[in-house]
Amino acid sequence: MTELDWSEILLRLGVATLAGSAIGLNRDLQGKPLGLKTLGIVGLSTATVVLLALQLSEPGKVVDATSRVIQGVLTGIGFLGAGVIVHESERLRVRGLTSAACTFLAACLGVVCGAGQWKTVAIALALTFVLLTIGRRIERHLHRMLGGKDEPHEDNRQA
Repeated sequence: MTELDWSEILLRLGVATLAGSAIGLNRDLQGKPLGLKTLGIVGLSTATVVLLALQLSEPGKVVDATSRVIQGVLTGIGFLGAGVIVHESERLRVRGLTSAACTFLAACLGVVCGAGQWKTVAIALALTFVLLTIGRRIERHLHRMLGGKDEPHEDNRQA
């Protein structure tokens, strides 16, 4: 078994919670269905199970046990993400895809925090906020510049 000290556990769980919460705050400010608490809990919960897998795995089998836990967590997160996707049948429109993707991302960041890969966390969060803050403008600009026939799908702007 791998033993982590209290400060390392607190750091990994704390950063996972903060990373998910930061993404959730962005969604809250955009009036979207997921928010700070939900995505903070997603990050915290995934980091918790990754830490557990790391601590309970036998030496030499850490990667196998941890990868199985990660696979199971990310499969389960798909169901949570599916819960925020809404199909509007009268308009043939799907909404909530970005929020579902943010749920998956918060889980992935939780996994990465649980593994203690801080550079990956920092870069992923930076890219996330670039996409969430200016992605819509870039999408519209590229759509016009490349001669798109219709406006970009509404689901990308409403999610």
